[in-house]
Amino acid sequence: MAGGRPERFGGSALGVESSGEPPDLRLAGLAVAAWLAALACLHLTAPTAALLAATAAGLAGLVTAHLLGVLGRPAGPVRRYGWIAVAVLIGVVCGASATAARLHVRDAAPLRALVDDRVRVTAELVLRDDPRPIRGAPGRPATLLVATELIRLTDPDGRRVSAPVRVLVLATDPAWRGRLPGQRLTAEGRLTAPRGGDLTAAVLIVPGPPVAHGPPPWLQRAAGMLRAGLQRACAPLPDDQGGLLPGLVVGDTSRLPPTVEEDFRATGMTHLNAVSGSNVAIVVGAVLLLVRWARAGPGVAAVLCGLALVGFVILVRPSPSVVRAATMGAIGLAALAAGRPRAALPALSAAVTVLVLVDPELAGDAGFALSVLATGGLLLLAPRWRDALRRRGVPAGLAEALAVPAAAQLACGPVVAGISGTVSLVAVPANLLAVPAIAPATVLGVLAAAVSPVWPAGAEFAAWLASWPAWWLVTVARVGARLPAGTVPWPGGVPGALLLAALTVALLLAARRPVVRRLVAVGTAAVVLGTLPVRILASGWPPAGWVIVGCAVGQGDALVLPVAAGRAVVVDAGPEPSAVDGCLRRLGVREVSLLVVSHFHADHVGGVAGVFRGRRVVEVRTPGLAEPAAGRDLVAAAGAVVLRATEAGWSYRAGGVELVALGPPYPLHGTRSDPNNNSLVLRATVAGIRILLAGDAETEEQRALLDRVPPDGLRAEVLKVAHHGSAYQDPAFLDAVRPAVAVVEVGVDNDYGHPSPSLLARLTRGGVRVLRTDTDGDVAVVTGRQGLAVVTRGVAPGRR
Repeated sequence: MAGGRPERFGGSALGVESSGEPPDLRLAGLAVAAWLAALACLHLTAPTAALLAATAAGLAGLVTAHLLGVLGRPAGPVRRYGWIAVAVLIGVVCGASATAARLHVRDAAPLRALVDDRVRVTAELVLRDDPRPIRGAPGRPATLLVATELIRLTDPDGRRVSAPVRVLVLATDPAWRGRLPGQRLTAEGRLTAPRGGDLTAAVLIVPGPPVAHGPPPWLQRAAGMLRAGLQRACAPLPDDQGGLLPGLVVGDTSRLPPTVEEDFRATGMTHLNAVSGSNVAIVVGAVLLLVRWARAGPGVAAVLCGLALVGFVILVRPSPSVVRAATMGAIGLAALAAGRPRAALPALSAAVTVLVLVDPELAGDAGFALSVLATGGLLLLAPRWRDALRRRGVPAGLAEALAVPAAAQLACGPVVAGISGTVSLVAVPANLLAVPAIAPATVLGVLAAAVSPVWPAGAEFAAWLASWPAWWLVTVARVGARLPAGTVPWPGGVPGALLLAALTVALLLAARRPVVRRLVAVGTAAVVLGTLPVRILASGWPPAGWVIVGCAVGQGDALVLPVAAGRAVVVDAGPEPSAVDGCLRRLGVREVSLLVVSHFHADHVGGVAGVFRGRRVVEVRTPGLAEPAAGRDLVAAAGAVVLRATEAGWSYRAGGVELVALGPPYPLHGTRSDPNNNSLVLRATVAGIRILLAGDAETEEQRALLDRVPPDGLRAEVLKVAHHGSAYQDPAFLDAVRPAVAVVEVGVDNDYGHPSPSLLARLTRGGVRVLRTDTDGDVAVVTGRQGLAVVTRGVAPGRR
């Protein structure tokens, strides 16, 4: 006490005071170096990672010896920055060494041999996290992704392999649902190779149910009981609010409607549906407010907030992602207990270092990056922005409400842009509007879960109260997702993230000068006022009413059919990832409801990783002939989805797309190219327009289709010309289709002579409008009041 006033120990919901002192970044270099070294080593082999660690250790020793005068007296600037370099090198040593050790275990020869041979095994596993469903096709069970730790596995010859490695299980049996982390199970399945870039040693495809060995730990059982109680309490609520509330509180999105999920993704609010440091901050902040009201000291506050933190971890289950979020939330408690707000940044750096060393896979986890960046933004930027707004007369509460989402969004922007290939213009205002509803919805949801075992009626009442702020969140997301020009395209991947990060840092440094701030404000207003009306009035790309887009991916195929806003069916993936990924980004595709591989040649599957890049792929369909094997393995390794072989007669429906497999009508062997002549041939119907997708079918398969398919079964308004317009076309097949528009997927100056001049002449003589991706770029067929039309990127539409 001083002067009869209670001791101040937080100052704001941020938990950080904005003093004039510079931030304490002494441990930042160590943390960032360890993080980046671990991330790089995840894509290397164990010996290479060990060599990197040894090299960094040698350099650290030389620099240290120089700084201590052993190798000569260093100059002043060298001494000033030398210790920073030593800290960075030590971070590289730690991150690379920890990752190399885990890679050595992951790549052990006995297990690797079984994975390469795709052996069927019996595996004893321990669940690491909740089984996570991937939405399946209509009428089919969803595939469950189950993160596990391997105890041992047994091959068909009875040989046992024991290794503490991570195995990803792909399961379809409903018996996997409801299994809790920490539970020990036995499962039978076939091993396959993982996609790489993490510590997963193998993927186990399991068709049947698991066999449990004893109950899960009591903490997980307690968490399961509370989560089930929350679901029961939310059951009487409307679907949108009832599905959102468990996601807000415990990250359970099993009942979240797809439309709400898409709206949250479009407005940059998906972080609300995952347990993160913000959830921890809200719960701990509620306890902190009560402690302040009681005028308790910092020590008591830290203890009570720590107990609340432990209780919240139990509620949402102590899985790796939850422990990560709790660690980020505990940083504020550490600063609070120490009575030193500046200790928060060193605590963040230490937490990042420890987490990466304990689990190097976190270095490649986008959720981890977003958690760290958001926490850093709140610590570094938000207090200063809040105080700057207050100095300009903005009320304290409003200033903090403005500063917090803006700082978090700015810090996370580069990672989000790298993942999505877009920059959201509505994310900051949407998150700002959401701020008043997040805390009451979360706190009331936690209360509903906590009382559900002993007072179900009280839990339902608390959930009903929480449904009102949840309704507001749904409304904000829905309106924001439907605003025109809500997002702008941006380069994806690491280059796009680094570009936006560099621009952000440059803007923050330059904006410290008043003249620059005014210029930036005027420039931003001019750009918005100049481009927004154009984006609103111009249809842009994709054109309205499109039914198919042929992507310009070079010498290969990639076609897109629209299912709903942000969702599509993709047929083939072209020869390399960036081209198909760019096409899907231009179309705004965030989820691939179905990926169809017509056949496994490299010009159709080489880019499959680009389809999975930053978007969910629900189902993958492949031809019956798994040749060439290298192509099939490439598709299998691209994403954690079961590949399902498809035969003639298979049908599919999602949103506005209907598909029927017409061919191959039977397996064809001994042809000029068996993979080409066993291509999946599909008839799609979109908005009443029939589209024939012929893969690379040559004359043999085309004649087989003529023999087996009814006369009108091949009729279509749009034809994706087979095999890039090669000369291997049956004239009777083209006559049976009688298209109005023909799309030729072909690369510029290819070595195959595609497309055939005689084929183009025949189509043109028949009155067919021919679109070529080598000359027209991305091409679209659209439908409207005046019938079919074609649109090419940058070329005016042509009407028929």
